[in-house]
Amino acid sequence: MLIPTAIAMSMPALAADDAPQRVVSMNLCTDQLAMLVAGPDQLVSVLALAQDPANSAMADEAQRYPANHGRAEEIHLLQPDQVIAGRFSAGATVAMLRRLEIPVAVFEPATSLDDVRDNLRRMGEVLGRPDRADALIRAFDQRLTALRAAGRERPATDVALYFPNGYTRGDGTLIGAIVEAAGFDNIASDLGVERGGHLPLEQLVLASPERIITGSRGPGYSRAEAVMRHPVLDEIAPAGVQRGLGNADWVCGIPQVLDAIERMAEL
Repeated sequence: MLIPTAIAMSMPALAADDAPQRVVSMNLCTDQLAMLVAGPDQLVSVLALAQDPANSAMADEAQRYPANHGRAEEIHLLQPDQVIAGRFSAGATVAMLRRLEIPVAVFEPATSLDDVRDNLRRMGEVLGRPDRADALIRAFDQRLTALRAAGRERPATDVALYFPNGYTRGDGTLIGAIVEAAGFDNIASDLGVERGGHLPLEQLVLASPERIITGSRGPGYSRAEAVMRHPVLDEIAPAGVQRGLGNADWVCGIPQVLDAIERMAEL
């Protein structure tokens, strides 16, 4: 879920002849952006996490690329002429690569649907593929406009996002923007939670949202996820509890978040 820094956004797009030929991405979200924008054989490695369907919306596509683990020594051996990282990628790795005079483009976490456009546009600049990025942005905007219009046709519905350890998300987050675009009202802000924070089960019960979205659970038993299985959730939400959305659906600012909006709207 990444957007470019203000400085990076001011940089001109590379000419095709100057575009990097061996690109390594070491962040889950830049991995997926790069897979969407890169030309044939331009991207040579993605983070191993991008191949995990529990976290990556493009896990199948990522299987085509050699995986890296974000370590400077393995990335250096790939002989990249451009590395792409996230703000929260391993800082020591980024610093080491820069000391080795390998260009590193750093992207910030995305917090809105507007940031998806910025993600794509910036990736087009970094990879020397602005036309490809523009085409993706046009397709994204066209579909988002249709989804927003459909959302406005639905009756207003209060929803609560409820994740492991009773964590919720509000305004100023990517998943909050997904909820809004689907035509729902997120109760987090009304409960005093702006970006994200803990929401006690008792407070959730008192709020009585019409629908609760918990996301999908991981394999096995987790104490952190126990609250997501509490029977009271089904009792207080007359429209039901949706458990089908997972991290891969909303964690990164990529066009695939539109799939999450569409599925959420079908609840």
